[in-house]
Amino acid sequence: MKRKKGYTRGYPVGILLGFEDDHAVLWRLFSRVVKRYLTVELGGRRSDKKVLYHFHESVIDALRPVLKEGVRSIVVTAPNRTTYASDFLDHVRKHHRHLIQSKGPNRAIFAELVGSADQHYMVTELVKTKEFRELIAETTLGEVDQIINILESHLYSVDNNSVVLYPLNEIEAMIYDRERRNDLRTEYLMLTTKYLSGSEDKNRIHRLLQISKNRRVKTRIVDAETSAGKRISQYGGMFFLSIPSKRHANNKT
Repeated sequence: MKRKKGYTRGYPVGILLGFEDDHAVLWRLFSRVVKRYLTVELGGRRSDKKVLYHFHESVIDALRPVLKEGVRSIVVTAPNRTTYASDFLDHVRKHHRHLIQSKGPNRAIFAELVGSADQHYMVTELVKTKEFRELIAETTLGEVDQIINILESHLYSVDNNSVVLYPLNEIEAMIYDRERRNDLRTEYLMLTTKYLSGSEDKNRIHRLLQISKNRRVKTRIVDAETSAGKRISQYGGMFFLSIPSKRHANNKT
């Protein structure tokens, strides 16, 4: 039997955003590999405030598709003795507060690190460092804990509009049913690495993950040994959460 392609990269972990003098490079971080996503050019001088503003907005636009998938851990880097990373984070705090202040599903977890992420070999060395591993673990933990907190808040609320499912067959029925699609809902599918590795039908799980992604369900696979993974294990190792969300929230990211 041929080995299925597309899963050798592992599961999504986060985003690495590297700023250089005249461009920014976005990298997608997976559990096994790092893949270059795209490059955003500055298109002018950094001293020109309008150029810098539009550059930062272009970076935000480039991040949106990945953020909508549910990957919201972002490590921002720039070479030593530059302010490129902090300039971008200041822009986010000033113009996109919903990304850092919201307690809801649109929030992203940002972290800053000194280093160049311009070329693949640079990124390969960067992600091997203890500082980077600790930083991405911290941001991912914060991201997943946030989603689990949302789950638990709905479990203990009187809101009858939220949907929480645990059995695989019930989750499949919900996600595969096109009739129940509603643009005013935010949906999550969370599972642990232990749940995935211990499944007797991994192809079934991978199909569920792929279709979930296609249908804009925010999917995350979490290391079972982390505190967040242990919290998910308390719910059987996997859960699906669907909650009402306002239309304007969906349009932000």
